[in-house]
Amino acid sequence: MAFELPPLPFAYDALAPHMSKETLEYHHDKHHKTYVDTANKLIEGTGLETKSLEEVVIAAANDAKLKKLFNNAAQHWNHSQLWLSLKTGTKPSAEIAERIESDLGGMDAFKKSFVEEGMAQFGSGWVWLVSNGGKLEIVKTANADNPLTLGKAALMVSDVWEHAYYIDYRNARQKYLETFVDTLVNWDHVAEMYAHAKAPRAAA
Repeated sequence: MAFELPPLPFAYDALAPHMSKETLEYHHDKHHKTYVDTANKLIEGTGLETKSLEEVVIAAANDAKLKKLFNNAAQHWNHSQLWLSLKTGTKPSAEIAERIESDLGGMDAFKKSFVEEGMAQFGSGWVWLVSNGGKLEIVKTANADNPLTLGKAALMVSDVWEHAYYIDYRNARQKYLETFVDTLVNWDHVAEMYAHAKAPRAAA
């Protein structure tokens, strides 16, 4: 099945002034689209054409011959998670707030650690909030790497590739990350993904 660029789940100006329309037009319409288009070309002849995006990412992750496919398919998946992670005006659910308190030391500690992990990612990459067997963790990954290859469930993510923030924040990655955790996290999506991550265990 051909990969498709998902539409943004919000208007291009919905996150302004924290993330501009111009940033989203370049980031979504150009950067993300290029990963989708390139992955569709690279997957031809691999035998993975009928697999889901997640299956392709996992299958290609440790295969040197499929490294370019992994990079582009994983970046497609990562960016798709990013758009769902963004929204203004949401708050953590009671359950997520409790998990942040018990697993990460509270909201202030979570925000501090999230920013620190994002700053510690040398070069390009991502910083994630994940569920690891129901426990919340903050994980950073380089380049196109993501929690799929770690066996952890992504709840939300911030992109720390420079194209994610340079138009709005120039080289001030820390200010971008602080704004992200203070204002831009879609906590409704975090709660939804956490519930989904727990579902297999609950049904067992």
